[in-house]
Amino acid sequence: MLIKEIKLKIFVAAILKKGGSDSEEAQIVADHLVRSNLAGHDSHGVGMLPFYMRMLQADLLHPNQKPELVKADGSILMFDGLRGYGQAVGKMAMEKAIEKCHESGLVLMTLRNTHHLGRIGTYGEQSIAAGMVSLHFVNVTDHPPLVAPFRGSDARFSTNPICLAMPGSQKQPPVLLDMATSCIALGKTRVALNKGEALKEGLVINYQGQPSTDPGVMAGYLFPDRSDNPPLGALTPFGDYKGYSLALFCELFGGLLSGGGTILPEHPRQNSIINNMFTLIIDPAKLVDIPWMQHEVEAIVSHSKASPPANPEEPVLVAGDPERQFIKTRQTKGIPIDDATWKQILDGAEVLGLSKTEIQNLT
Repeated sequence: MLIKEIKLKIFVAAILKKGGSDSEEAQIVADHLVRSNLAGHDSHGVGMLPFYMRMLQADLLHPNQKPELVKADGSILMFDGLRGYGQAVGKMAMEKAIEKCHESGLVLMTLRNTHHLGRIGTYGEQSIAAGMVSLHFVNVTDHPPLVAPFRGSDARFSTNPICLAMPGSQKQPPVLLDMATSCIALGKTRVALNKGEALKEGLVINYQGQPSTDPGVMAGYLFPDRSDNPPLGALTPFGDYKGYSLALFCELFGGLLSGGGTILPEHPRQNSIINNMFTLIIDPAKLVDIPWMQHEVEAIVSHSKASPPANPEEPVLVAGDPERQFIKTRQTKGIPIDDATWKQILDGAEVLGLSKTEIQNLT
């Protein structure tokens, strides 16, 4: 099915309010989730709602939290997310860090113990909107590992995302890299499972450490209550040793330096998603002349894209281009949601107390 952006935001916000969020938080989280779908990151979009609903019922997700400042030392800000909605807590922590950066030119901000932050590119977009450069390293705790180390045969890390954000100019859109350190995010296996599709080769391994194209090897992580799940497999790191090494640094930066901890097995695992984020925010005006910076961004992107494409139908892209293409298409045509995901969302909405009549009126 295809559903328009505005209609989907209204429906998602209504579900979140039933889950205990106030109107402001419901709108922030709904906007974040729907924008993830718009940008083509369906793995981090509204399909996450059924999981959030389970976490609410298990008291592992706490609505209406504000980031608690646990340390301020010069240009260092450390926050605790108090297991709140990461999309809301993360936005507020970024706002405080950006405000500080306007004064100091450089801020190191950490955020620990927050529920799923969602699409990390959203926080890069937040810094770009303020004219700032930012770098984000994120790890995952309170959840079993999902990603095998290079040359390993079982999971030891999560998908540990990284985001790098650089403002653009009037001619050149911002450059925004938002990526998991695994070949794919766990949510993409959920999307494939719900659609009944196989995965491309090289993305997952089975429980014996052998390559597989079956998204079902990850079903035990996604749907732990199902009795017919095959033995657990693992996602693979992108770029072999390089991606695995970046995942390790997400543990060291995001987990260790935030005080939130790493994914070590002696730490609690309650099958929720707790994120810890290490962020650097830089005011480029403190370093270089902004018109010169904008010229250089325009020039290096143009230089990159001037390379003749190996396939004439697939031109050279830079980070941020795929998301912009998805946004343009989906704002016009609507956001696609497969039937299985939609049913899971509707079932969860009913569990939270949204009546069939309310659902029909909202959808």
